[in-house]
Amino acid sequence: MKISFLLHNAYGIGGTISTTFNLAGALADRHDVEIVSVMRHRERPEIALDPRVALRPLVDLRTERDHPLHRRPATVFPAAEYRYRQYSELTDARIAESLAASDADVLVGTRPGLNVHLALQGPQRSVRVGQEHLTLDNHPPRLRTALRRAYRRLDVLTTVTEADAAAYRRKMRLPGVRVAALPNSVPDPALPVADGSAKVVVAAGRLVPVKRYDLLIEAFARVAAEHPDWQLRVYGKGQELPRLRQLVEDLGLVDNVRLMGVAAPMEAEWVKGSIGAAASDFEPFGMTLVEAMRCGLPVVSTDCPYGPGEIIQDGADGLLVPVGDREALTAALLELVGDDERRRRMGRTAVENARRFAPGPVVARAELLFEEALAARRGDGPRAADGGGLGRVLVSQGFAVRDVAYGAAGRARRMLRKARG
Repeated sequence: MKISFLLHNAYGIGGTISTTFNLAGALADRHDVEIVSVMRHRERPEIALDPRVALRPLVDLRTERDHPLHRRPATVFPAAEYRYRQYSELTDARIAESLAASDADVLVGTRPGLNVHLALQGPQRSVRVGQEHLTLDNHPPRLRTALRRAYRRLDVLTTVTEADAAAYRRKMRLPGVRVAALPNSVPDPALPVADGSAKVVVAAGRLVPVKRYDLLIEAFARVAAEHPDWQLRVYGKGQELPRLRQLVEDLGLVDNVRLMGVAAPMEAEWVKGSIGAAASDFEPFGMTLVEAMRCGLPVVSTDCPYGPGEIIQDGADGLLVPVGDREALTAALLELVGDDERRRRMGRTAVENARRFAPGPVVARAELLFEEALAARRGDGPRAADGGGLGRVLVSQGFAVRDVAYGAAGRARRMLRKARG
């Protein structure tokens, strides 16, 4: 099978880029795989890409930023999409040309605007797969309307959580389109996992408001007061950096909270810690949660929509707390900081539970989705229903019912605790 991913900018850094690179590299074991990057702004990608995966840019911003067509607004890429202002008549034309010339068996879009291009312009000979890395409810109404019209021409739509797949099935009404959850994958650790002895809490991601690093730093202030030998290390870059740096100084935490900048790969930093932490208001999946767990760290996270509740088994491999609740976040951190044996036990459980996000299980799901869609297009078999062959693979790989049960069980436990307290 030849598989082609259409990506916004493979030369940047972010969760969608990471998971696309991970999936493409794993698929390259058995398939011909390429990544088509609409934009390019530097010579090489910031994230390492498997050399077996071909990378082809369409618009090089270093030389074409002032191209006449790049000054005109896009007409195919939907205007309500978050990245719209970065697209143009030039990107419209280059994407259309690339899709028309593609000989891929499977074409995969990686964001809503690119999925629209794929749906409207992808050749009929190819299976067209739209990937959703955010959530339906996160999109503004105008974008949802545009997606509803275009997505009817897709063969498959994947979401990163079961909850979001259910939302698409319930709200979008896409007859004939296979809607299925396909979580992000994280490669097997190359280093020995953490042993839980380091007095370090680790957080990583883009330094943007929705990630609420301010809340995490404020919550850690009490941890540092009670356990001054513990440290919080925050990895990443973004617009919040000056404000977070000032917050650290204002709270007198310069000896306990370190803003570490970008680290790639992050694995070497995760294994230096004993607890992973996330305080997001919204998290479509939570790549950093899985990365931390795969490296042996239990994770303390807000139970925001949608990812954490499907990744973390509350009380077994991590702790979930209400969104925006600084006191609950502080208490959860103190709970693990103050109990060495529990922290280490939960770290070992995290490694086991996170195996379902290894490349093997996730690639098996992707391959089955692609193969069933190809068979349906060739007329070799009926279009699979959402619970058919894929459902059997999900159960065999430890997904499906258990994933939903993790989130439901966690919510039930929290409701009981609230009722008692």
